[in-house]
Order: sequence, then structure tokens, then C-alpha cells
Amino acid sequence: MVLQDCDESKESLQKGLPVVSFSIGDSAEFMYGDQRDVEKAEKVILETGDVLRFGGESRLVFHGVSTIIPSSAPKVLLRHTHLRPGRLNLTFRQF
Repeated sequence: MVLQDCDESKESLQKGLPVVSFSIGDSAEFMYGDQRDVEKAEKVILETGDVLRFGGESRLVFHGVSTIIPSSAPKVLLRHTHLRPGRLNLTFRQF
């Protein structure tokens, strides 16, 4: 699914305030592009510990996770944190 952030205040969007996203656990294929067309989207793998930040002109880019790669989280992370298998994403934005 490819989405575009539209729920924030008009002021926040006009200022291009950034979205900051932290990935924990399983890796995921993240897609982004200036169109809603999945076939034309750029793709990048987000792994545990990765931080993604987009703002300014790229603030309204279409984006989303297309695939989660099962069992790709570092075993040491699961062992020491007692996290369940899967992916945890923390996303911060200013409304």
C-alpha cells in the first residue's frame, strides 16, 4: 500500500516539517515515489536500527511498506529484549 500523509495540520505540511521513523525487528521493503504507482516507486530495505527522515520537498511523497521479511531481526535483539518476532516501527511527526 502506498500512502501520502495528509492528516497533519496545513501549517506542518506547508513548512515541510520532517517525519522521522525508527525500524526495530524484522527488515521491511519501503517504497516511495512522487506518484501512487507502485511499479514506478523506488524501494529500499529498512533494517533494525535504521532511521528514515523525510521532509522539505519530499514531505508529501507517496510511501509505504510493501513487504516484511520474516525472521530477519537479529537474534541477539530478540534474545536480549524479549521482543516478539515481527517488525516495530516508531514514527514521529508534528501535527
